[in-house]
Amino acid sequence: MKQFFKFMFASMLGTFITIMLASIISMIIFFAMLTSIITSASESTQTKVAYVKPNSVLHVKLDYPIADRASGNPFENIDFNTFEVNEGLGLGTILETIKAAKKDDKIKGIYLDLTTLRAGMASLEEIRKALVDFKSSGKWIISYSELYTQGSYYLASASDKVFLNPAGLVEHRGLSTELMFFKKMLEKLDVEMQIIRHGKFKSAVEPYILEKMSDSNREQIELILNTAWSSMTNDVSKSRNVTVAHLNEVADEMKIQDAKSAKEYGLIDDAKYKDEILAELVNRLGAKDIDDINYITLGKYSTSVANKAKMNKSKNQIAVVYASGEIVSGESKNELMGSETISQAIREARLDKNVKAIVLRVNSPGGSALASDVMWREVVLAKQAKPVIVSMGDVAASGGYYISCAADKIIASEKTITGSIGVFGVIPNAQGLFTNKFGITFDRAKTNKHSDIMTIFRPLTGDEKDIIQIGVEKIYDDFIGKVAEGRGMTKEQVDSIGQGRVWTGADALKIGLVDEIGGLEKAIDVAKDMAKLKNFKVVNYPKRKDPFEQLLEGLTQNVETKILSTTLGEDFRYYQKINSIKQQSGIMARMPFEIELH
Repeated sequence: MKQFFKFMFASMLGTFITIMLASIISMIIFFAMLTSIITSASESTQTKVAYVKPNSVLHVKLDYPIADRASGNPFENIDFNTFEVNEGLGLGTILETIKAAKKDDKIKGIYLDLTTLRAGMASLEEIRKALVDFKSSGKWIISYSELYTQGSYYLASASDKVFLNPAGLVEHRGLSTELMFFKKMLEKLDVEMQIIRHGKFKSAVEPYILEKMSDSNREQIELILNTAWSSMTNDVSKSRNVTVAHLNEVADEMKIQDAKSAKEYGLIDDAKYKDEILAELVNRLGAKDIDDINYITLGKYSTSVANKAKMNKSKNQIAVVYASGEIVSGESKNELMGSETISQAIREARLDKNVKAIVLRVNSPGGSALASDVMWREVVLAKQAKPVIVSMGDVAASGGYYISCAADKIIASEKTITGSIGVFGVIPNAQGLFTNKFGITFDRAKTNKHSDIMTIFRPLTGDEKDIIQIGVEKIYDDFIGKVAEGRGMTKEQVDSIGQGRVWTGADALKIGLVDEIGGLEKAIDVAKDMAKLKNFKVVNYPKRKDPFEQLLEGLTQNVETKILSTTLGEDFRYYQKINSIKQQSGIMARMPFEIELH
């Protein structure tokens, strides 16, 4: 028996030691992997200046979501499928890099290697203009893809030669968008959406109360689509030397069915395989063979551009403040624009004596009316100290326009979605759902008549609806008053083009909501002229935290979001939408819908 216990305890001890050793080894491997990831990610934030060889081609492959400003958190660039750090550039960096390549004698041309582009129409317009400007130097651009989406083809059409895989396809059918309506679902659930709004075009609430678009909403959406399509076809027409009428006929009759028909109708120059594209590059560069092609990616070349910018010793600065995302109170996080973060950034730029002008880059559908007003105040104060120019991105609507209207000048792209000067509130009444579907009832105790005015477990009374309506009307009146003051209009004039109506940048120019058509580079040029600067350097706000600190924040806050983003792909936007709804509070100044162009 003694031997039995001896062997049993020895076996248990051996098993315990084995488990402990295995656990320790696993932890060592885990921390080794984590250290490798952090080191790799940290290195990606440091400027490793790329050496540009003579006779190089700039390889442009925009296969990542293009934001105005890439995240400074290297942890967000980690692909959790491969544990590699991906390259991702912001729009501002992309534009600066293409502009620098135009003047670089070592760069002979651009190779556009395109697939699906995840960028808004205004962003694509800015990149396309940068490519057209690049060609003005006499340098060439060729593009190749196995499948051109309408967005990637719009970009590719600026090239000297557009090539397509012989088995590939060019999508060319016109623009469309779909809106989702929840009225019948809410009726089945016995949920009533109590709506308080100002503005006949403020159709953010329509999905809850209608089964299809209202006439006014359809009117503004069709105007946006037609304006964007007209701008696209005009640009393609000039580059491809075909008429707009021809492009519309090809789209209406769906004539592009394969590479052969794409060439027949003038959308591409030829159908070629990848090896033939490489031979084309060899020929254009005068190289010996494909191994002799000097590629440099956009990301690597941007480090060379950034290094040259650091060498600029000018004390004069133009601050670009990036204000992106749905507007909420507090700090910016998870692609939400926090009023505290942006207000602080504008304030810092205003108080910095080296900053001679401010460019506020706005890319937002709006959000909290209160948070918008907080940021508007900082714009007003900044304008009193130095020139403030707004550059509108893909969308600068409702609260996004609210924070823009006080600027000295507003610059928007033709395809920017802006306006939406209106206010609304939505309070769901879920009493029917809980009582009729679940058998749950509610009772309450309160000190005052309206203590529970915002509960979702009973309907609003008539008096309460009137109280909230008064608040909505007050905010709307304040909104149009601030727009009138900033734009040199009367409140009546603003009201006539307000009412929640959405406009494109091209139409907003006609009615006085914006001053000029152009992108971020145009806004910086205007800021330079208004500040009377010859030499200057651009500094970006909000200022970034230490890379290691950002990594720690990413480890504690963004792991779940990053994994979901990797797993869900393009459908991740639905998760973001739900998450943004959770952040909303108070009366909203938000765009009436979100447009996904197809």
